[in-house]
Amino acid sequence: MIRRREPVPFAFVAEADRFRSNVAPPPRRRASTGQIAGRWLLGLTIVAGLVGSVILGMPAMSTPTGTPAPQSQASQGR
Repeated sequence: MIRRREPVPFAFVAEADRFRSNVAPPPRRRASTGQIAGRWLLGLTIVAGLVGSVILGMPAMSTPTGTPAPQSQASQGR
């Protein structure tokens, strides 16, 4: 049984493997000084926010080592 080729609407997919372009894309524009400074400031703000949240959250994550917590009467079985 002879296999048929793809229908006409999808013939471009088969030809895409053979197609090579000799046209180079245009060079990328360099970022301006203001854009570079803005990116640095945004990154620095994000990092500072993460570091600040860890620093401010440290007391909440630590357990007190001083006096033991008082137990309720229900836990003593009364």
